[in-house]
Amino acid sequence: MATNMRGLTQFIADIRGARVRDLEEKRINKEMANIRKKFKDGNLDGYQKKKYVAKVLYTYILGYKVDVGHMEAVNLISSHKYSEKQIGYLAVTLLMHENSDFLRLVVNSIRKDLDDNNEINNCLALHAIANVGGTEMAEALCEDVHRLLISPTSQSMVKKKAALTLLRLYRKHADVIPAAEWALRIVAIMDDQDLGVVLCVSTLVLALAQDHLETFAVCYQKAVDRLYRLIVEHEYAATYAYYKVPSPWLQVRLLRLLQYYPPSAEDSAIRSTLHKVLETIMNNCAEPSRNMQHNNAQRAVLFEAISLAIHLDSNSPLVNTAAVLLARFISSKETNVRYLGLDTLAHLAARADSLEAIKKHQGTIILSLRDRDISVRRRALDLLYSMCDVDNSELIVGELLRYLKVADYGLREEMVLKIAILTEKYASSYRWYVDTILELISSAGDHVGEEVWYRVVQIVTNTEDLQSYAAKVVFERLKSPATHESLVKIGGYVLGEYGHLVANEEGYSPLEQLQVLHSKSQFCAAPTRALLLSTYIKWVNVFPEIKPQLINIFERYRHVLDSELQQRACEFYALASRPDDDDLLQNVCEEIPPFPPRESALLNRMNKKLGATEDKRTWVHGGKEVNQDRETNQAQKAAPTGDAATNGAAHGADDTDFLGSLAGLDLSGVSGAAQPGVSPDAAAPLADLAALPSTSLKPDIYRHLAAGPNVDRWFEKLTYSNDGVLYEDIQIQVGIKSRYQGHVGQLAIYMGNKLSTPLMSFTTTIDVEDPEALSLSFAKMPPNMVPPRTQSQQILHVECKKMFKRPPILTISFLAGAHQTVALKLPVVITKFFEHVSLGQADFFERWKIIGGAPREAQSIFPILLTASDGIDREKQRQVVSGHRLNVLPDIDPNPNNIVAAAVLHMSTEGKVGCLMRLEPNREAKLCRVTIRSTSEEVSKEVLKLVQKPLSTDAAT
Repeated sequence: MATNMRGLTQFIADIRGARVRDLEEKRINKEMANIRKKFKDGNLDGYQKKKYVAKVLYTYILGYKVDVGHMEAVNLISSHKYSEKQIGYLAVTLLMHENSDFLRLVVNSIRKDLDDNNEINNCLALHAIANVGGTEMAEALCEDVHRLLISPTSQSMVKKKAALTLLRLYRKHADVIPAAEWALRIVAIMDDQDLGVVLCVSTLVLALAQDHLETFAVCYQKAVDRLYRLIVEHEYAATYAYYKVPSPWLQVRLLRLLQYYPPSAEDSAIRSTLHKVLETIMNNCAEPSRNMQHNNAQRAVLFEAISLAIHLDSNSPLVNTAAVLLARFISSKETNVRYLGLDTLAHLAARADSLEAIKKHQGTIILSLRDRDISVRRRALDLLYSMCDVDNSELIVGELLRYLKVADYGLREEMVLKIAILTEKYASSYRWYVDTILELISSAGDHVGEEVWYRVVQIVTNTEDLQSYAAKVVFERLKSPATHESLVKIGGYVLGEYGHLVANEEGYSPLEQLQVLHSKSQFCAAPTRALLLSTYIKWVNVFPEIKPQLINIFERYRHVLDSELQQRACEFYALASRPDDDDLLQNVCEEIPPFPPRESALLNRMNKKLGATEDKRTWVHGGKEVNQDRETNQAQKAAPTGDAATNGAAHGADDTDFLGSLAGLDLSGVSGAAQPGVSPDAAAPLADLAALPSTSLKPDIYRHLAAGPNVDRWFEKLTYSNDGVLYEDIQIQVGIKSRYQGHVGQLAIYMGNKLSTPLMSFTTTIDVEDPEALSLSFAKMPPNMVPPRTQSQQILHVECKKMFKRPPILTISFLAGAHQTVALKLPVVITKFFEHVSLGQADFFERWKIIGGAPREAQSIFPILLTASDGIDREKQRQVVSGHRLNVLPDIDPNPNNIVAAAVLHMSTEGKVGCLMRLEPNREAKLCRVTIRSTSEEVSKEVLKLVQKPLSTDAAT
C-alpha cells in the first residue's frame, strides 16, 4: 500500500532518517501543519484523504498525540474503494476508544457494510466492532452480527469472524447479548461443514454455556457427535490436520465444553459414543512420536480427554489407563509435560475414590517440589494437597514443612494455608496437630495468616485433653530467642487461659511464664501487646503470688501514647487494685467457653482463592469430600425455592401376580357388595358426576409444544395404537412404531425429509418431567443431517419405573433455510405398560367389590357420537379399550353393550398395580359412563383420562 502513496513513503523515510529526536519532531510538526491546512480547505479526493490519514496513523503509532483526521477517517469508511475503506476502519480502531463521541457517526456506516453482500466489507466491519467494542456499538450492532453468523448465505470466513466478534462483545458486555434467545440457532452452526467455522462457534458456545448451562444443553450432543466424526471416523479435510492430528484446537474446545455438564448417565447412546472417542484418543497417545509438534498436539488433546474421563467416571477403566500415562508424563524431561501431568493427576486425586494408583508415584511427586520451574512446583503442591489422606498425611505434611524453609516467597503463603488445613483434617492425634502447627508458625513467620492461629485457639479451647499439653509446648517455643508474633499471640491466649494447669510443674511457675511472655512484648505491635495485657489480668485472678509484678506492668502501660493500650491498662489496673475478696475480678476473668461448631476459616479462605477464576471449573483441589460438598452446595443454591409439584407414587401391589394384588386390603370403608349382573352404580345420578380436574403443563418442558387439531388427533390415536403419523408439515414427517413388554418398551421414530434439500444441523432431544419415573434413551447417536427425500430412523428405549402422568417431549430442530424447532408429545402413556389379565365373572366382581369406591375409583360420564344408523360404535370402543392394553373380557357383564376389561400395570421400582374397567354406553341419552377401579388412586384417574378422550365428542366435559 505504501508503494502506491509516494508521499507516505517519503514521510516514513524522513522520519527514519532523522538523526536526533528534535529533527524527528520538527519533521512531524511540519507535516501535521500541512495536513491541518489540507483538511481545513476540504477540497480533497479519496486518495488524498487516504494518504493524509495514513500519515496521521503513522504519527500516532510512533507515540505522538494527534488531534486531526477523525472526521476524515469517518468519511473514508463510507467510500466504495477497498483501500480507502480499509484505511478508514484502521483509523477508527486506532484513534477512537469505546466511549469516543465520533463512534456514533460510524455506526450507520458499519451497519451498511454488515448488510453488504461483499464479504470483504463484512469482515472490515466485524474487525472494527471487535476491536472497539463499546457499549453503544454492541447494543446497536449485535443483532446484525448475529444475523451474519446465522445467515445461510454468509461465507465461512464471515461466519468465523462474526462468531469471534460476538464472543468479544459478550466478554465485554454480557448483558447486551440475549444468549438464551439465540442459543439453539448458535449451537446449530456446530454442525457446519467447515471446521474453521465450527472451531469459532465452539469457542463462542464455550463462553456462553458457562453462564447458561441449561439453555445450551443441546450442544452436548453436538460436541459428542463432532468428536466421534473427527477422531473415530476421520471425517475432516486434509487442511485441518495439524501434524496428522485432526484439528486439535477444536478437539480441546469440545472436550472442555463437555466438562461443564454433568455426566449423561441416562443416555446410553451418548455415553457409549463418548467412551469410544476417549478410548481412541488414549490409544493414539500410547506411543510417543519422534515429531515434537505431533506430540504436542496429541498431548493437548489427551490431557483434556483425561480430564473429561475423570469428570464422567473417576473409577472407569479409562481412568486407570490414564493414570498409567500420567505417571509417565510427570517424569518427562519437558517442563510443560510435567506441569500438565501433575495438574491432571491433581484433578484425578480430587475426584477419585481410591488414591492407590497415585500413591505409587508419591516419591516422584515430592521430588517435583524441587523442580527448577516454579509453575511445576506449584502444581506438585496442589497434587500433594489433593492426594493427602489419613495414611500418608504425616509424611506429606512433614515433607511440606521441610520444603517450606527453602520455598519461594510466592509459594509460602499458599503452602502455609494448605499445611494448616491438612494438619487439622488428618490429625492422628491432637498433640501432633499442635506440634505441627507451632513448627509451621516458627518456619513460615510472616506468611502465616490470622486464620491459622485463630483456628489453633478454637481447637485448643474445644479440646480439654489438649489444653495442658498445648500450654507446655507453647511455653517451650517462647523460650527460643527468635519468636514470631503469631506464636506470641497463641502463647498469650493459651497461657492466659490454661497456664494454671501446668504452673505447679518444675520450670513452668507463674513467675517464669510471666518473664518469658513479657520479654517478647517489646518486639510486638500494639494489638499483640493489648492481647498480652488481657493475659496478665487473667493471671491476676489465678496467680496472686505475682500480682505485684502484674500491677506494676499495668501502672507503666497507663502512660503509653497508644489510646487502646492506655485504656486497657487503666481498666485492668483498677480491677487488679480491688480487694482480694471482691468477686468482680473472678466474674470478669472467667474461662472462655468452648467455641460453637463453625466452618473452618482456613477452608473458607482456600475456597475463595480457588473460586476466583474466570473459568467456571467443575472441580477444586482438596480431595473427593471437598468436591462433593461443593457440588452439594451448588445444587442447594440452584434448587427452586417454591413448593415443587410432586408426583405421588402408585400404591405398589405384591410382585407375585395380579390376582393376589387385590387381597388383604382394608375393607372397612367399602360399601355394600355388588351382585353379578347388577351395575353397582346404577342409582348414581348423571348430574352428580364431576369432570376430572385439568392439569396444567410444566412450563419449562412443554413451552414449545406443536399445537393444532391434526397434531392432537395424531397423538391421541397413537396412545391406543402402535404405529402411525405423529406429526407432518411441508418439510418433515414424523412417524412412530412401538412395542412394549412389561415395564420396558421400544419406539422406532421415523424422521422423513420432504424437501429437495438436506435438513442440516438436525438435532433430536428428549425431555422427561420426572426422570425417576420414566427413563428414555436413544439406542445410538442421532444423525446430524437428513438427506433430501429420505427417511432417518431412531430407536428409543423406554422404561417405566413408577407412576407418571405427563408424556415425554421430543424436540426436533434443524436448518432448512431458517432454523426450525418442533416440540412433540411422544405417545408414551401409562397404559402402554399394561399387560392383559384374564378373569372370570365371579373373580372380576369380587375384586371390583374389594377395591371399592373412592378414592381408588375414578368415574366419568360424557357424550358420545352414534353411528349413521343411530347405533353405538362398539367396534371403536373396543378398539380404544384394547388399544390401551386393557384385556376386554367377554361374557362378564349381562348387558351386551357394556365393555368390561382388566389389566396389570408393570413398574420396575414400584412393582405391579391391578386395574379394572367398566364401560356402559346409553344410546338413548347419547352418553357413556366409564368407571375405573385400581389399587392406586393415581392410576385410576390417569387411565380414565386416557380412555375417555378418544371416546368422547368435542363437547365432552
